[in-house]
Amino acid sequence: MDNLRAKLVKCFESVFPALSPAGIEAATQASVAAWDSVATLTLVNVIEEEFEISMDFDRLGDLDSFEKVLEYLREEVPLP
Repeated sequence: MDNLRAKLVKCFESVFPALSPAGIEAATQASVAAWDSVATLTLVNVIEEEFEISMDFDRLGDLDSFEKVLEYLREEVPLP
């Protein structure tokens, strides 16, 4: 597991503690009942803090799964 993915899993774990690691990586807004608008904002705050970025709020509607958030971060987070 790459570092970016591992850090994102930890972000999801803090917002959705009931999900298993495998469940986190398969998570979508449609499959996780707890993933509502409040959880989305909480997740964004956790991700921004963890990755030291400001997320584009215009793109939040498209970030409706773990994989889509990971793709977004791969575009936005500078490589070390």
